Amino acid sequence: MLEENSNWRIPLITNDTKMQALIGAAMEAGFTHAAPLKAETLRFLPEVREMCNADRCHHYNTNWMCPPACGTLGECAAKAVGFNEGIIVQSVGDVEDSFDIEAMERIEKQHKKRFQDLAAALGTAYPRILALGAGSCDLCPSCTYPDAPCRFPDKALSSMEANGLWVSDVCEKNGVPYNYGSNKMAFTSCILVSDEE
Repeated sequence: MLEENSNWRIPLITNDTKMQALIGAAMEAGFTHAAPLKAETLRFLPEVREMCNADRCHHYNTNWMCPPACGTLGECAAKAVGFNEGIIVQSVGDVEDSFDIEAMERIEKQHKKRFQDLAAALGTAYPRILALGAGSCDLCPSCTYPDAPCRFPDKALSSMEANGLWVSDVCEKNGVPYNYGSNKMAFTSCILVSDEE
């Protein structure tokens, strides 16, 4: 498991085995599922951003990695320009029912830790990455937004949703399940990688 090996790094691979190496790295990091992601399937949708604006998750205008601080929809889409491929990663775990908040929080915490570590490893292996997580950034007990700069700008990650991506749509377009049935909770993130600056 990646959490147990702080020296773990993925090598830069530029041949046909790159995708296999990326997926292997994700699985070694502890994710339940990992699959190829085609950058052209990413659609930055106003309706997803409107859900953020409606503050359904209670993080709108309170976090550097959430709207409006994370940028306009156009700015978020511009960050993905120049990427062709990446991976989708998921952490799927068991919950007793839809009220099992403790299990959901545990699965989310594990997913975010794995994703943070994987993004850091890929960031050292590739000239450019775009890592989009699940849920709001919670590196700090309370975000400094808007009174002071982000404490960890090199570690803080914005979510797929904050960037206007409909997660179920991204999964479907890349042949990845989104819903694993009752008594299961899934968290999904993605990382785009580029061999060029």
